[in-house]
Amino acid sequence: MSTVRGARERARIEVTAAIKQEARKQLAAEGAAKLSLRAVARELGMVSSALYRYFPSRDDLLTSLIVDAYDAVGAAAEAAAAGAAAAPPYERWTEVCVAVRAWALAHPHEYALIYGSPVPGYAAPQDTVVPAARVGNVLIGFVREAHDAGRLDLPPLGDELRPEAARMAADFAQDLPLEAVTALVAAWAQLFGLICFEVFGQFNRVVEERDAFFRHSAGRLAHSVGLRPAD
Repeated sequence: MSTVRGARERARIEVTAAIKQEARKQLAAEGAAKLSLRAVARELGMVSSALYRYFPSRDDLLTSLIVDAYDAVGAAAEAAAAGAAAAPPYERWTEVCVAVRAWALAHPHEYALIYGSPVPGYAAPQDTVVPAARVGNVLIGFVREAHDAGRLDLPPLGDELRPEAARMAADFAQDLPLEAVTALVAAWAQLFGLICFEVFGQFNRVVEERDAFFRHSAGRLAHSVGLRPAD
């Protein structure tokens, strides 16, 4: 790589980071629906045509921010799982849930971008699918480990839901029993529902001891997918 080319790539990385940082400020101040490439360019002292060389449209910038947010919360989940690697799946599940909540509380506007209201006129592209699955894949891994060890207590599943469970299993967990698959989807939705209630203020004057409440709730979610505390 030539010196000139290396300098250009470094400059591009720096400008891209500055654009996304300013866009995050706009998210915090105005929300994703009002994100404007022209406003970002103005705040950075750039002409709009220059910014378009980095992000051809608002949706391209939104996608980049969304991927970054999914990757960040996914990395937090993976780090928590690695940090508790010696613990059984039940305890690791709880620690990962706690780490995801901590990330959301520290980054409420980025959390809102990926788990809040949909942005009008924006449709997430395929690029977001793999990053969006990182937290779920960590949690699925705990259930898979318990199942492989013969320590998964499967919840019941009615016959009327088995075809839908089979469809879901084919998408992301072909090696797990159908009972576990439906329980995982429900637990995933409940986890982010709990976090959304806290991030968006729905627990105000309802839940005061939120750390203890959340940890207890995360444990109940682990129980719902068939994980049990160590004997």
